[in-house]
Amino acid sequence: MPEIILEKVTKRFGKFTAVDKLDLVIADGGFVTLLGPSGCGKTTTLRMIAGLESPTEGEIYIDGKPVYSSSKGIDISPNKRDVGFLFQNYALWPHMTVEQNIGFGLENLKWDKRKIQARVDELLTTLKIETLGKRYPAELSGGQQQRVAIARTLATGPRVLFMDEPLSNLDAKLRTEMRSELKRLHTETDSTFVYVTHDQLEAMTLSTKTCLMKEGIVQQYAPPLEVYNSPANLFAADFVGSPTMNFIQASARGGTAPEIILPSAGGEFAFTPVSGAISVRDGQKLTLGIRPEYIQISPSGSTPAKTYAALPSGMETIVKIHLGELILTSVVFGAIDYKINTEIRIDFTGENCILFDENGVNLGLGKVRVL
Repeated sequence: MPEIILEKVTKRFGKFTAVDKLDLVIADGGFVTLLGPSGCGKTTTLRMIAGLESPTEGEIYIDGKPVYSSSKGIDISPNKRDVGFLFQNYALWPHMTVEQNIGFGLENLKWDKRKIQARVDELLTTLKIETLGKRYPAELSGGQQQRVAIARTLATGPRVLFMDEPLSNLDAKLRTEMRSELKRLHTETDSTFVYVTHDQLEAMTLSTKTCLMKEGIVQQYAPPLEVYNSPANLFAADFVGSPTMNFIQASARGGTAPEIILPSAGGEFAFTPVSGAISVRDGQKLTLGIRPEYIQISPSGSTPAKTYAALPSGMETIVKIHLGELILTSVVFGAIDYKINTEIRIDFTGENCILFDENGVNLGLGKVRVL
């Protein structure tokens, strides 16, 4: 399987820079998700790697060979990059059966009919659609059409499979099922997958690494759990995680110490770094980030608070908490409900709370308590 390398790749549309000096290495057999809000440059990046869009500057290598180089004048066409592309709308031929759709690319490559049928049968089994071979796309559900589109893309054995928001047209239940199928398929085919989405849950559950982008610039490139537990900046912390991280604006009192005192609208917090000393200035504007699961509600909690709202969903309950002038979000696991304005007690648990500086940069992890 090939390694994909992007070096200082830039794409401009007139005066607008869609992707800015992107450096990226996609490992052999990896499942890399390009994640970010609309307009961040993720689809443009995918199309440049696939050869559907030419960069303005930079170099792209697939399996050690340059497929694009602005300095050397190289721009290899998509059909010579040995890649497959799965589109959002599936693009199945309506007048062809499932078997004909899957085998269409192989016919163009002049494969022998018996080899084509054997390959089609193999893919029908792999995608668990053996009974659908003689049907037409109009006779299939959205999930079935998605599987046929994947089988057709895999038919020619591409070394790299590109997917641009392939699950966005499916309902929530079917998206969950297809995530499982894509993860299984990645393992079974041992191919390199590059996947575009704005859905951070898809990135978290599918990827071996996530490339989080904002305005054409990479914010963080790391395994999804690393992005979740140690986001590089405020944008990464806010974008990844559902419910989103709690952010508490504060001003530092005092400088480097075992505990950093943080006066805020919710009272005074004490932050104890666990990843090395953190030096801050007296009066420096800081942001304290706390994931909802690290706010624990219990009768023995050390800090009094009130419930602002509760949203039970069966497996868990999202609880909005009034602490001073702050509204914080907690997650309680189990079928529990709380009435509005109920007196509760809370604790801040774990060592994964994060302190961000005035520029939004992650200063380090630590423990938090209320003074």
